[in-house]
Amino acid sequence: MAVKTDIEIAREAKKKPIMEIGAKLGIPAEHLLPYGHDKAKVGQEFIKSLAGKPDGKLILVTAINPTPAGEGKTTTTVGLGDGLNRIGKKAIVCIREASLGPNFGMKGGAAGGGYAQVVPMEEMNLHFTGDFHAITSAHNLLSAMIDNHIYWGNDLGIDERRVVWRRVMDMNDRALRDIVVSLGGVSNGFPRQTGFDITVASEVMAILCLSNDLEDLQKRLGDIVVAYTRDKKAIYCRDIKADGAMTVLLKDAMQPNIVQTLENNPAFVHGGPFANIAHGCNSVIATKTALKLGEYVVTEAGFGADLGAEKFFDIKCRKAGLKPSAAVIVATVRAMKMNGGVAKADLGAENVEAVQKGCPNLGRHIGNVKSFGVPVVVAINHFFSDTDAEIAAVKAYVAAQGAEAILCKHWAHGSAGIEELAHKVVQMAESGSANFAPIYPDDMPLFQKLQTIAKRIYHADDVIADKSIRDQLKAWEAAGYGHLPICVAKTQYSFTTDPTVRGAPTGHTVPVREVRLSAGAGFVVAICGEIMTMPGLPKVPSAEVIRLNDAGHVEGLF
Repeated sequence: MAVKTDIEIAREAKKKPIMEIGAKLGIPAEHLLPYGHDKAKVGQEFIKSLAGKPDGKLILVTAINPTPAGEGKTTTTVGLGDGLNRIGKKAIVCIREASLGPNFGMKGGAAGGGYAQVVPMEEMNLHFTGDFHAITSAHNLLSAMIDNHIYWGNDLGIDERRVVWRRVMDMNDRALRDIVVSLGGVSNGFPRQTGFDITVASEVMAILCLSNDLEDLQKRLGDIVVAYTRDKKAIYCRDIKADGAMTVLLKDAMQPNIVQTLENNPAFVHGGPFANIAHGCNSVIATKTALKLGEYVVTEAGFGADLGAEKFFDIKCRKAGLKPSAAVIVATVRAMKMNGGVAKADLGAENVEAVQKGCPNLGRHIGNVKSFGVPVVVAINHFFSDTDAEIAAVKAYVAAQGAEAILCKHWAHGSAGIEELAHKVVQMAESGSANFAPIYPDDMPLFQKLQTIAKRIYHADDVIADKSIRDQLKAWEAAGYGHLPICVAKTQYSFTTDPTVRGAPTGHTVPVREVRLSAGAGFVVAICGEIMTMPGLPKVPSAEVIRLNDAGHVEGLF
């Protein structure tokens, strides 16, 4: 029998009206702003009314370093949310929105897979409720107003060579990484070098995802450092007088989106910073709202635990005052084999030795997550080709690390295939054994924070940075930004900055190419190795096969 594709399964979903999903959580219809029949935004006034309610338990789903074999982190997040509801818990899923860049590039969508999906899948992976377009517009409004200010006399004395605010678009386009603007003579302004980042790397995206409400949003937007004068005095977004208009553009985008899983359980899908170049977590406002409405909130952090989980703990939880009760690390037998040296074409053949050889990558993540004081369980996302011996090898390895690995078949069976993991998560969360703490204090110097992440999480020997970068960090400390956490931008494929190095390497160093201050979001970005904040398309992008069929349905979107 042919296996149905994700999009075929999603199309067959028996969705309930979104007002009905909201009612399950106690959200009155008048506080839902519907976008069609199957998605809505939750109003700010209702969110404010929840302030006095107790919080549910927060569960993080993270993963090993991604491989071409596939891990299924979002699928497991959605499946676990359904599984917790199946065993009688009031659970809500909180995930990020999908960027158009990877959808038309190579990574694909971000709505889960198989029988553990959030729907409507097509809309979620395309324009959804327009949040990313609003973020792109707000970001580029500020860009336009900076150049406009310079054109009309430059009263603030901005040094055109020191404009640090780039432009963004939600698409992979390497041609825009480094460009010159304002060519063409006097009427077009003053030529200067700049570039584009992808929208999910925008500080506006990070700000929206870390803000508590519209007032907090506008303050953070005003705090953005956009340029410097010739004597290196910072120029802020509020000096350009753009923060008010940007807030207006973002007022609807700031409201969390509610949709549903295939099993008609509620899911908040809001915000979408990448984890390899940004902080990789859904919005604080969606997570906090869900915690007031449910007993359990299952959220994910982007890519492997070395990036996603570290940033979730050290940035999102620190900034928002969140305390996770448990963490799930997703792994697959196939990925263990790839880490053990097996080529993708040979993954179907049993190879217990390769599984054992690849498991140290998983072990490194287990140890890292435990170091934050959060209890850990491993979810083995099942593939049809997995053998009993291979599964047993992973379970034995994880047991030797002082944790438990549970086989999960949610992709094929929905909530029925993940009940065991749901019970384990409840047991861990209700044991009260979580003793969460970030791995570095606020008052540690910025470079030392970067070294702490590199040594404790990546198991590197040290960080390599030019004197200019170290001096820049010291200058930011002198300006009052020393308390900020570090957001590392590096490859997601390895603990190192070399995407080809799999497993659990040691003895490597972390080269820092550039540092950027995100004063509004509240962190310092360290760009490491060859990671790009504007990705390029692959040789054969997914866009080549995405089309409308004769029935008017989207094909090729996955």
